[in-house]
Amino acid sequence: MLEEPTCSKRNCKYFLGVKWLGKNEITEVLICNAFPKGIPSKVAYGDNNHSKKIKGQTGDFIFERKRS
Repeated sequence: MLEEPTCSKRNCKYFLGVKWLGKNEITEVLICNAFPKGIPSKVAYGDNNHSKKIKGQTGDFIFERKRS
């Protein structure tokens, strides 16, 4: 099981959750609109708060807090 990523803790409106890959759904990958194939660890768990577009992402999505 994956640790809760920073983007989830910060309540990013683009965070989509976990996607399971493979025939037996063994591999878990964190996904969002900007990273549909997997959020880089520097964003998910590191010190990059994704306040600016970064190389390798999809679209112009950057961190934005969900409205309550």
